[in-house]
Amino acid sequence: MVNSNRYSLVNPKKSPVFYGYVVLFFGIIGVLASIPGQTVGVSVFTDPVKDALGLSRNQFSNAYMIGTLLSSFLVTKAGFLFDKYGARYVAFFATVFLGISLLLFSISVKISETFKSILNIDSWIIPFALITVLFFFIRFSGQGVLTMTSRNMIMIWFNKNRGKINAISSITVSLGFSASPILINRLIDDYGWELSWQILAVCLFIFSFFIIQFYRNKPEDFDLKPDGSITDKNKETIDIEEVEDNFTLARAKKTRAFWMYGLILAFNSFFITGFTFHVVSIFASQDYTKSQAIAVFLPISIIAISVATLCNILSDYIQHKIYLYIMIASGILASLGLLFLSSSFGIYMLITGLGLLGGLFSVVNAVTWPKYYGRKYLGSITGKVMSFLVIASAIAPSLFSYCFSNFGSYSNISYITLAFLLFLIIGSFKVENPQKYL
Repeated sequence: MVNSNRYSLVNPKKSPVFYGYVVLFFGIIGVLASIPGQTVGVSVFTDPVKDALGLSRNQFSNAYMIGTLLSSFLVTKAGFLFDKYGARYVAFFATVFLGISLLLFSISVKISETFKSILNIDSWIIPFALITVLFFFIRFSGQGVLTMTSRNMIMIWFNKNRGKINAISSITVSLGFSASPILINRLIDDYGWELSWQILAVCLFIFSFFIIQFYRNKPEDFDLKPDGSITDKNKETIDIEEVEDNFTLARAKKTRAFWMYGLILAFNSFFITGFTFHVVSIFASQDYTKSQAIAVFLPISIIAISVATLCNILSDYIQHKIYLYIMIASGILASLGLLFLSSSFGIYMLITGLGLLGGLFSVVNAVTWPKYYGRKYLGSITGKVMSFLVIASAIAPSLFSYCFSNFGSYSNISYITLAFLLFLIIGSFKVENPQKYL
């Protein structure tokens, strides 16, 4: 018990409210704190940083892709560390590491010039190699570890109310991610990109203190139960407890559900990342303006938030394989929308499909894993799934670009995605919740 509360002045057992709600609050902040390592946070820095380092857009994008791919190989290992040491310490070190990485990024031009001077080489390869390593750092610590640990911690503290809690988390995180480019861009305009990264780093270091104070691994460490407790008519406290089969990663990988859910989440990551990365060019290829291209994100966000809220609440009561089928259908809708983007009907299909995918992604990626495989080995399981997502997000921009440069249209990517979704349709017929066999 002492180890569970080491270095902290906060005792969950003395909390006036169920401590899971405190975990929810700080877990949401933890996911938002990962923004500097997410695509949405990095994209705002793209133009000033690549120009300062003397890199082309393709060189900068390739460094981002390689760094992201490299990070995917270690995310699963971080999941095992989560299971062994808990969210508290893993999130702390991930946050500190992300902050240090941002400080290095802020002086990347000086580092690049120093290496050029030492090696007596004036080549783009040096800044390219440097930011590839730095992208690996921030993608691993931010997009991978900090996001995974914060989300998993919230899910561990809840069971029967897991869907409702994730609805709150999803809405807050969605709004935070949507607003972050505007806020970061304002920061860059006021202070420049170097100082902006330093300010974000200081914020991360401050938050790391709050992680040690308020993050907690699981309620059982403090003689508590997920969701808290209920009181009967005689005012006697009754703990809520269910029999739960905790799957190891090796055992989970032997189930059909692990692969079908993991692959549909990876598809979502692939399609949305590729579309977002090239959205202006995609619509320009069909003679739409930049403002028209950017405008599609508003209805997509509205659909996604609405779907996430409803489906998170319903997830406590219905079978999750329904969500799998809807995500596959949404992927087909989005793929057909991209294929027929030249028509207004195609745009509506694309917006609807992406909105449904985005909304259900936040439900399945958070709620389904503990519901299907238990909480004990949640880190290693979600860490492996996160590696799928990272790989998919890394290759998407390049594959979208390849289709356009070689075939003159982005619509050709739809044939690849539709073929993949056909495979998922066939594979998902016999998907069942492994817990049903208890």
